[in-house]
Amino acid sequence: MKTNYEVIIKRRVQRDAEKMPKGELIKWLNLVDDLAERGPALGDWPNYSKLGKNEYHCHLSYRWVACWRHQAETIEIEVYYVGSRENAPY
Repeated sequence: MKTNYEVIIKRRVQRDAEKMPKGELIKWLNLVDDLAERGPALGDWPNYSKLGKNEYHCHLSYRWVACWRHQAETIEIEVYYVGSRENAPY
């Protein structure tokens, strides 16, 4: 039986996502769905990589990225950044 993950999106991150162009917003929503269904390791997303022991990121497009963290042994994934890659916290 496959365990689904709980994706936690802070209010600030949600507000930032709402400022993105429509195409990137749709990709963002698809990413959230994939995180919930498949977990934090999404190697088939563009420019996906681990940023550290528990942190990950991927590009929604050339300009837009999302970053998230996942503690081992939990089902919670926290998205802590979505926005321009110029301001990304990595």
